[in-house]
Amino acid sequence: MVPREHGDEAIVADGNGKEEEVGVMGVGAADGDEEQHGAGGKFSVTSFLWHGGSVWDAWFSCASNQVAQVLLTLPYSFSQLGMLSGVLLQLFYGFLGSWTAYLISVLYVEYRSRKEKEGVSFKNHVIQWFEVLDGLLGPYWKAAGLAFNCTFLLFGTVIQLIACASNIYYINDRLDKRTWTYIFGACCATTVFIPSFHNYRIWSFLGLGMTTYTAWYLAIAALINGQVEGVTHTGPNKLVLYFTGATNILYTFGGHAVTVEIMHAMWKPAKFKYIYLLATLYVFTLTLPSASAMYWAYGDELLSHANAFSLLPKTAWRDAAVVLMLIHQFITFGFACTPLYFVWEKVIGMHDCKSICLRALARLPIVVPIWFLAIIFPFFGPINSAVGALLVSFTVYIIPALAHILTYRTASARANAAEKPPFFLPSWTGMFVLNAFIVVWVFVVGFGLGGWASMVNFIRQIDTFGLFAKCYQCPKPPVMAAAPSSSHH
Repeated sequence: MVPREHGDEAIVADGNGKEEEVGVMGVGAADGDEEQHGAGGKFSVTSFLWHGGSVWDAWFSCASNQVAQVLLTLPYSFSQLGMLSGVLLQLFYGFLGSWTAYLISVLYVEYRSRKEKEGVSFKNHVIQWFEVLDGLLGPYWKAAGLAFNCTFLLFGTVIQLIACASNIYYINDRLDKRTWTYIFGACCATTVFIPSFHNYRIWSFLGLGMTTYTAWYLAIAALINGQVEGVTHTGPNKLVLYFTGATNILYTFGGHAVTVEIMHAMWKPAKFKYIYLLATLYVFTLTLPSASAMYWAYGDELLSHANAFSLLPKTAWRDAAVVLMLIHQFITFGFACTPLYFVWEKVIGMHDCKSICLRALARLPIVVPIWFLAIIFPFFGPINSAVGALLVSFTVYIIPALAHILTYRTASARANAAEKPPFFLPSWTGMFVLNAFIVVWVFVVGFGLGGWASMVNFIRQIDTFGLFAKCYQCPKPPVMAAAPSSSHH
């Protein structure tokens, strides 16, 4: 970052790799000019597919990134929570997550507007959450933000890789899940070639379409197949399972660890404010019907089937859903891994490099530990809850709420705030009270009780299946009758 004359402007790259001046509030781009911004006013197929920074691009990115493989584990969570708690907690954490995403967007705008007034340029530099915390609250907050965010995103990508192996197994079980993890680890490594969130336009659009198909397939297939014989719905009946399920839902609506990077990719970042809420409202139309229908149809059977695909009969519709989810998980892997690539590039001094190939080569070491962790902990479902309780609770709930309180604790900071309180909560006191509630609730219920429950469940998976499990929750092969002629099997 270097000082320059025009402090009210910042840099974004256009579709041709050139750079164009745009401020945090959209200075430099005429209103309504967003759709053609990246192409310099001329239509270009490459720019249309590859380069996005509009409000719609941000909405697709948020909605697509928010729900991927977790869609397949929500019926499992409903079996732990029961129908009523499952629905209520989805609504509660959905709105809670939208609020903290709003706080992150406010703090980003505050940080960037302060820096731009100082004449700081962000040319060829992607702002990240830990830098916002550093600029507003100092180095200790930077360290906390960096540690939690990177660890969460690391395990977020691990979960996507585990999900790929878990899903493809239901189409082709000739290879075990661990072998599929090796294969998909190599496939996901190709995300090193996608420079930034500007370049996810077509992927975000396709990803959300794929998730929408899968969600409605789960709901319709469950309703058409009907309830299985002797179905029971005993949840909730164990505290450990209840809080494990609750933290998986907390994890579901905690996908805004990449909010700052998505905002930075926008031509007018200040327009982000309510985008995450609108994305969440759409996600409710996917998660609530699919999880409710699956739990109604299969009940307690889901307790031993963390992946909803495992209970549905093999049909062309199911295979299509599996393939579409695989593609979407590849996209979500890229979403979660891109911020890690940025951090790594900054550490080794490659963030300003113009060559996509050199940057891709420099990024490869990030994929190796992800690959390794996915092979060690292949526990699809339980790992979501553990990550939710121990990492998501701090990364996207507690730290943003605390950071907002401390950033605007003084009267002068409130008076000079780049963003005033929202119209539905126009009081600073009201915002502080709500933020304090989030900090206490998530720390006690999410991190405390959720951490205890999810770790007990996680350790139980290790005891049952062991580390490096070759095929987690795979059906056992039928026992062959003891006969000399069957020995070759």
